[in-house]
Amino acid sequence: MAYVRKNAAALTANEKRRFVNALLEVKRRGEYDAFVRTHIDYYTADGEEGLRAAHMAPSFLPWHRRFLLELERALRRVDSSVTVPYWDWTRDRGTTSVPWTKDLLGGNGRKSDRQVTTGPFAYAAGHWTIKEGITDGKYLTRDLGRAAAPIQLPTRSALQWALDDPAYDVSPWDSTVTRGFRNKLEGWGTGGGSASWHNHNRVHRWVGGVMLGGASVNDPVFWLHHAFLDYQWYRWQQAHKNHRYLPATQPGPGDKQRGRVVARLDKMPPWNVTPDSLEDVSGIYRYA
Repeated sequence: MAYVRKNAAALTANEKRRFVNALLEVKRRGEYDAFVRTHIDYYTADGEEGLRAAHMAPSFLPWHRRFLLELERALRRVDSSVTVPYWDWTRDRGTTSVPWTKDLLGGNGRKSDRQVTTGPFAYAAGHWTIKEGITDGKYLTRDLGRAAAPIQLPTRSALQWALDDPAYDVSPWDSTVTRGFRNKLEGWGTGGGSASWHNHNRVHRWVGGVMLGGASVNDPVFWLHHAFLDYQWYRWQQAHKNHRYLPATQPGPGDKQRGRVVARLDKMPPWNVTPDSLEDVSGIYRYA
């Protein structure tokens, strides 16, 4: 029977406590840091050589869908009642609203060094030392809203702009495309500065701190953010029932993207599953 992923704003006090406790136990067991390392390892950009499975490519959505499922399975081995909630950043847009509460993810970082000092993931609480990262920092950091150069979270209309595109993705299947649901949701835009960040990317920038790089998984909000993105893929599928994941097959011989992107029936590392197998997960979970 499919389980339910809920809006973080709708969680009961007991559901929040169980979710937090399961996360802390997965961290204590050493499993959480393996998730961070996996994300760092697959943080491959357009300009780098080799396959792009997780970012700047069509498989951005199925890769993170499977990544979320792996974390959720780890949580449910601790507590079978737990599922990953989602953060609807089109509605909960403040620095003190959900999920930035003491009983869930804690709040903003302090002004001096951006260290998070409230909630269960504060360094001082002793349960969330960063062990896998791209810097030597040991504590969780945030800069909600980017104090030095403020930006806003994506709006509902910005999200709808992505959802309205009937094409899943288009050639050349990277961060430069201006059409297609995948890149409009992932958020690589034209131009420079904050105006070029949309949806997914803009949220990472808005949260700041460790959410800015490949080690963004060190902030538990990563999972709530990506659960909301996964929900949007489901919504896009419902709105465009005759459209599927693209590319259906590998780009042709001589195409610069040949072998650099995952086609619908290609195996996607590190799990060796296909995007095709992840298009319908209704038998596993649903959103409320």
